[in-house]
Formats: sequence, structure tokens, C-alpha cells
Amino acid sequence: MKTLIANWKMNVGIRESVALARGTLLTLRGRKLIPELVICPSTIALSEVRKVVARSSVSLGAQNVFWESKGPYTGEISTRMLQEVGVSYVILGHSERRQELHETDEMIHKKVLYVLSEQMTPILCIGESKQQREAGQTQEVIRAQLISALSQVYVRGSERVLIAYEPVWAIGSGEASSVGEVIEIHQYIRSFLQELFPGVSSQQLPILYGGSVDGENAYGFLREEMIDGLLIGGASIKINQFNDIVEAAGEVLEAQGT
Repeated sequence: MKTLIANWKMNVGIRESVALARGTLLTLRGRKLIPELVICPSTIALSEVRKVVARSSVSLGAQNVFWESKGPYTGEISTRMLQEVGVSYVILGHSERRQELHETDEMIHKKVLYVLSEQMTPILCIGESKQQREAGQTQEVIRAQLISALSQVYVRGSERVLIAYEPVWAIGSGEASSVGEVIEIHQYIRSFLQELFPGVSSQQLPILYGGSVDGENAYGFLREEMIDGLLIGGASIKINQFNDIVEAAGEVLEAQGT
């Protein structure tokens, strides 16, 4: 299986999100094989988008959550609120929140634990900056982020934790990492996850790539067995681009006979 996560970020309002959700469903029409697809609108659009995707195979994700169920946390949102509008996935630790809103490793760890405790699926974002990459610290940074976020985490039964490797320097830059580099990092992440979670299957810990993914380079990533899917930003709100990505995923699934 291949997984596509569409992160719409703060780019479209409610009406645009509804139209985009309908367009996204159209990209699946008539296809023999389709990827697992999760769309993540802004919080205020979740309820309306749910109405569009409710009877489809598309799942709904949120772009953030707080780590408490209720309380004096102005502007925050809880898992209970998200579940009421049909959300089952939550993006956590995105580099934009780490950098712009100063989310710490400790905060991200709390969120991962909380989301799992509420029977929801976290999409944990990790990745190195350009400076860290040039200093040869990529594996060191990724290892530290994984240890911090997944400490005291247990993956039981049908639970899953999605890991999205997003090199910070590639996000929104138009400069995607090379397939070879991504495979090398994914191999490292897979090996380390096996240490952290002995006995847990790779299907419960899918590893995705994100960072300037578009309709032209998607197939190159998706055809690799080591890459379980994609976390897509800007291209996910351009329906023609996203259609190409879904088509690429379908071609890969058909070629792999899955």
C-alpha cells in the first residue's frame, strides 16, 4: 500500500476547501487501484470537508492538536473536538511549527502520546535543516527527533504511527531531495525504528517522504519499496498536480500487484 497525505496548510478557506475536496474525490474516480488518501484541511474547514468525503475511502486529518482533553488553552483544539468532525489522523512536529511557533521536542512528544491514547493516528514529521545537512548531521538529527517523540510510545494491535521524513531545506523550495538520498535516509529510519519497536511490523510504522513533491517527481519516489508514501504540501491544492500524483500512485500499485 502507498499512502498520500495532502497537507493544505493555511492556503484555502472553507468554500475553497469544499471545492478542493470534491476535486480530490474526482482524482480517484474510475481507478482500479487507489492509494490510502488522507486530506488535512485547516481546522475551520474540517466540518464542511467531512460532508464531502464522509462516504468515500478518503480519511480526514488535522494539521495540529493540543495534548490535553480540555482546559484554559485559548486557541487550541483537542482530540475530542477533532473526532466529533470525523478526524482520525493528526500531523505533528511539522518543521513550520517547530521553526515559526517554536514547538519543542517535549511538546511534540506529549502530542504523540495523547493522540495515540485517543485511538487516533499521528503523522510525525522529522527532518534536518540545510545547515545540519551540510554539517553531515542528518542521521544524528533524525535519531534525536525519533527518540524524543517516540519515547514511552507503544504500538499495539492495529495502531499505526506514520513517520514523514521532510528535510527542512526541501519544503516549499521547489528543490526535492534526490530519490537516492531519500532511500538512504529511509533505510536508516527503518533500521532505527526496528530498534525502538522490536516485533512491530513495518506496516504499522510507514515511512513517507515530503518536501517539494509534485506531479513530475512523485512516481520516482513512489516506485521505491522503501518509500511508503508521500506528504504533499503545495501540489495538494493544485488539482491537476495532485491528480498526477494519484495517477502515479495507482500505476505503482498496479505494477506491484497490490
